[in-house]
Amino acid sequence: MCILRCTLVCAKTHLMANGETIESYVPARLDRLPWSSWHWLIVVSLGATWILDGLEVTLAGALGGILTLPQTLGLTPTRVGASATCYLTGAVLGALLFGYGTDRFGRKKLFFITVAVYLIGTALSAFSWNFWSYAFFRAVTGAGIGGEYAAINSAIDELIPARVRGRVDLIINGSYWVGAALGAAATLVLLDPRRIPIWLGWRLAFGIGATLGLIVIFFRRWIPESPRWLMIHGRNDEAERIVAEVERKIMTSRGIAASGRSYSSSDLFATRIRTRTHTPWHEIWDAIVHEHRRRSFLGFVLMLTQAFFYNSIFFTYALVLMRFYHVPEQNVGSYLLPFALGNVLGPLLLGHLFDTIGRKKMITVTYGLAGILLALTGWLFHAGVLTAQTQTLAWTIIFFIASAAASSAYLTVSEIFPLEIRALAIAIFYAIGTLAGGVGAPLLFGWIIGTGSITALFVGYLVAAALMIFGAVIEAWIGVPAERRSLEDVAAPLSSKGL
Repeated sequence: MCILRCTLVCAKTHLMANGETIESYVPARLDRLPWSSWHWLIVVSLGATWILDGLEVTLAGALGGILTLPQTLGLTPTRVGASATCYLTGAVLGALLFGYGTDRFGRKKLFFITVAVYLIGTALSAFSWNFWSYAFFRAVTGAGIGGEYAAINSAIDELIPARVRGRVDLIINGSYWVGAALGAAATLVLLDPRRIPIWLGWRLAFGIGATLGLIVIFFRRWIPESPRWLMIHGRNDEAERIVAEVERKIMTSRGIAASGRSYSSSDLFATRIRTRTHTPWHEIWDAIVHEHRRRSFLGFVLMLTQAFFYNSIFFTYALVLMRFYHVPEQNVGSYLLPFALGNVLGPLLLGHLFDTIGRKKMITVTYGLAGILLALTGWLFHAGVLTAQTQTLAWTIIFFIASAAASSAYLTVSEIFPLEIRALAIAIFYAIGTLAGGVGAPLLFGWIIGTGSITALFVGYLVAAALMIFGAVIEAWIGVPAERRSLEDVAAPLSSKGL
């Protein structure tokens, strides 16, 4: 009876044609769901995107030194950085293309397409025969991952209850470093010439990503389309059925005590919208450039600064260890493990504070502190007092903070824009931030390391630090307090205007 009552009272709908007005309780019902095994399925199936990206980036970073050897691809340090730039460029193009498709055709369709593109790219990377083929296949891999960012971030935010959205988003984004740890551990075996020939080990490394991608596809079969997306696109009855089924499963798993739970218009806020098949480009432009221009500037700054910060250091991590600390290329993976651990623990231990203390305070503090610590570490590096071990320890501490900061940038751009353009907004700001702050950084720092100039590298670190501090200032100025608020409250749907 409870489920029947839910279905009857939780939506007042007219005909579901485009332009018709509906009143739905779907968003409110999703936000009040108790945490359950269903939510864990979402976290594992969709959050695996960041594990894959972390794996790819770590493999590329750890392989940087190996790929300069003549028995592999014989790349120069500059070309190692250029291949990372190709990966990021592909991610930018993939984010824009698949981000628009996610808002137009649905979250579920696109998160299957994007993981398939990733699988193809990473598998082909193993068969590269020169720099150009390797760069192209890395770009294809990046396109899949970039598309995943838009499709997955939008889906996760729309399925996770508002009261825990911040910590869940940060922990999922932080899982990037689980992939980084897997990649680092794998290189200790695959790049050890005593176990596997050098010419073969680096090719086998890319097979790890393809294998994990197949597992991800298997689990995603049970993830439904976003009920919020269905609601906007005139399929509210389908959205109601999905939410009612989730409620039924949770009630069943919790027994009799949960079966008395009812949902009515007396204790839930309704969302009133006009259904639509798509959002016109002029409306997208007006929302991003005019109506939400302060939020657009905020998203641009947060994405740009963290992208430059991360990509300038991590993509050239192996080169720094080899060039300035004379670490053998086959041992680089062991230095990546503690670095990855710090990045995982940051969002895991600090994530709940973004829902309790609040977004503005925590984003400001983490961005500012990460910048200050990098500047200090850069000075110690320039002074010549660090070893490979203490340099790694310093970066581990820095990125314990910076990982939470970077994850909060993705959280911010995924929750401060209206539902109809959420995926595209994520894609746009990821693309702009990555192009301005990420694509050039590996190429620039690869060139700096190639010169062997400690002073030039120190200056580069100071620039990255200054950018993070600038991001902290902008967040303190115009940040959005989105903690524990429904997405529709943070940014009203475009289709609700005038209703």
